[in-house]
Amino acid sequence: MPTKYLINGGRPLSGVVRLDGAKNAVTKQLVASLLTDEPCTLHNVPKNQEVFSVLEMLSELGMESTWLGEDSLLVQTKEIKNIAIKSEYSGTNRIPILVIGPLLYRAQEAFVPMAGGCNIGSRPVDFHVNALRAFGAEITENEDGYHAKSSRIQGCVIELPYPSVGATENILLTAVLATGTTVIKNAAVEPEIIDTILLLQKMGALVHIDTDRKIIIEGVEKLAGANHNIIPDRIEAASFAIAAIVTNGHLEIQNARQSDMISLLNVVRKVGGGFDVGEQGITFFRSKSHLSCVHVETDVFPGFSTDWQPMLVSLLTQSEGVSVIHETVYENRFGYTQMLRDMGANISLSKDCLGSKSCRFLGRGYQHSCIVHGLTILSGRKMQIPDLRAGFAYVVAALIANGESEISGIKYLERGYAKVVEKLKLLGAKIEEQ
Repeated sequence: MPTKYLINGGRPLSGVVRLDGAKNAVTKQLVASLLTDEPCTLHNVPKNQEVFSVLEMLSELGMESTWLGEDSLLVQTKEIKNIAIKSEYSGTNRIPILVIGPLLYRAQEAFVPMAGGCNIGSRPVDFHVNALRAFGAEITENEDGYHAKSSRIQGCVIELPYPSVGATENILLTAVLATGTTVIKNAAVEPEIIDTILLLQKMGALVHIDTDRKIIIEGVEKLAGANHNIIPDRIEAASFAIAAIVTNGHLEIQNARQSDMISLLNVVRKVGGGFDVGEQGITFFRSKSHLSCVHVETDVFPGFSTDWQPMLVSLLTQSEGVSVIHETVYENRFGYTQMLRDMGANISLSKDCLGSKSCRFLGRGYQHSCIVHGLTILSGRKMQIPDLRAGFAYVVAALIANGESEISGIKYLERGYAKVVEKLKLLGAKIEEQ
């Protein structure tokens, strides 16, 4: 199995690429299928490593899965055969904590290990645990993980201190079969969450999306199987769009949805990129001869996604002037920038909130603002990927660098991108696996 990429920079990315289904939707929807003993069929399922890992994890609980063609997946959990998630799955993603609600319904008990995922900042499970306790679940914690028990889940009102994606999903998956009504205040409303709500509605759930980040769930007695098309991956769309613009390419991204990428498209225009929205997707290109500096603040949807930020920073090394990124979602997300500096980028970090407003990291000592001085010439070098999205940021940097870059730790990248080498080759990149 390949362990690294070799990339020679200097070639524009041009052509057509088709998006996979959203990783951040399908993994949660596989968990949602545990809420019924009937079959569910998901379409546009990406074959990335995170999907395979979640399928393996859920199979140990009793899920059976069958691929139907290239990207359709039939899943069914007729009975729960195991109520404990193995610790080996805790370090690969944040999915284990989400199975508690479904397991409480199917088996009245669950055990999940301590959470893992990318090392980009703390993602405490306090929001999850407090929400589950509000439903009436008994949660005990030890050094290995969390043990949950409950024979009856009661609807409740939960106001999240922060619109956490994972906590919102956990509450949804627990509330749909609860007794009575559940109200989530200050909920996350990312497209992937809305897509999961659409699946749950097809299964028989009663979910209302109100204004001001309020979601109301009326509990039902039973859910059924369903057939669902997963939305395209907006993070993959942004990754390839940014790569095309910074390499001065011309790229049609099939299935890309304008409504999911409004904040990104605004930034694309500001930096000197262009785009055309068509019936099949969005085409990206360079609209100006020189890229311009920008000031961007990451935020929960509909703001600029934190997962777009690393790729944008790679692009901004090629922009003229001083750009500023204020990261408000994860406090430790800029660790990857040291490697870009080693390639020749002029990047500094600040503990101050260099944005339009102060964020929750103010005064806490985190280097959560990034200043990029451009334009700089990057030189190829050996790189070790620290996390998923930093991995594609390194790919973008390698595509514009002089000479050859060797990128190791590709397992992190392939958690969220399927057939990335094949796609890049078809677009003109000089990339090989070793």
